[in-house]
Amino acid sequence: MNAKGTAQRILLLSDTHGHMDESIRTHARAVDEIWHAGDIGSLDVLDDLRQCGPLVAVHGNIDDGAMRREAPKDIHTQRAQSRIWMTHIGGVAGRLPHAIRAGIATHQPHIFICGHSHILRVGHDPSGVLCLNPGAAGHHGFHHMRTMLRFDLGVQGIENLVVIELGKRGALKAL
Repeated sequence: MNAKGTAQRILLLSDTHGHMDESIRTHARAVDEIWHAGDIGSLDVLDDLRQCGPLVAVHGNIDDGAMRREAPKDIHTQRAQSRIWMTHIGGVAGRLPHAIRAGIATHQPHIFICGHSHILRVGHDPSGVLCLNPGAAGHHGFHHMRTMLRFDLGVQGIENLVVIELGKRGALKAL
């Protein structure tokens, strides 16, 4: 819940690989909190996002030692009535790796967030957890469309989930 007692508006992104542009900033300024699911790529990206609003971030497999000191591997947190686990490498609902399934059994999150694949996916795992992967917001990788997710998180969980398309990978916009 935000300071007004209403649902928190969240922007979820991943796999920026050091890229920031005004379209990401515009969406980041319009939410209560920004969540980055790893492969940030640059401390400048973290600094830029922090100027837009409160930031929660985990590091990814491409992030260096300095980034790993700024952003942990895993975050276990709670917002409103929802327990959340965010890590970079996680898998797909229904085909989660053994270590992730064990973590879900231990921590019992309602929402599991990961990045890494560059493929936007939203789905319920048979364990009942909602799995979110926002795809990739950067230009590095094999994805075709740059994507993020925005949603409201309140006492009923996630509502008003929106896919944000930032344009095709490689189609750089003027800043």
